[in-house]
Amino acid sequence: MGKLTTHILDTSAGKPAANVQVELYEIVQTEAGRTERGRRLNTATTNKDGRCDAPLLEGAAFKQGQYELEFALGDYFAKSGAALTDPKFIDAVLIRFGVSDADTHYHVPLLASPFGYSTYRGS
Repeated sequence: MGKLTTHILDTSAGKPAANVQVELYEIVQTEAGRTERGRRLNTATTNKDGRCDAPLLEGAAFKQGQYELEFALGDYFAKSGAALTDPKFIDAVLIRFGVSDADTHYHVPLLASPFGYSTYRGS
């Protein structure tokens, strides 16, 4: 059975991003044919290693389709003492991605600073 995991690295400090709230949503197609955020599937907080203690989704609940991760980085960087602009340049980071094979492990890492971020499909 497949699963979904994530982790966050604070590239501005060179360390894992601890205590970041992460929310997972399903993406649904409307009757008009557009995609939009559906129900929230999970909420977690990263540990001292910048990882969630358990997969965000796994087993029978992990299905083919589209999902969205929302990372509350603005709150994290404000609490970390980073020099921020007002308003914050980056507040929430949303990553929308597709799962084509629900029998495998999807890992979505986030590398972030107060002024930029990147992601990729990890292993």
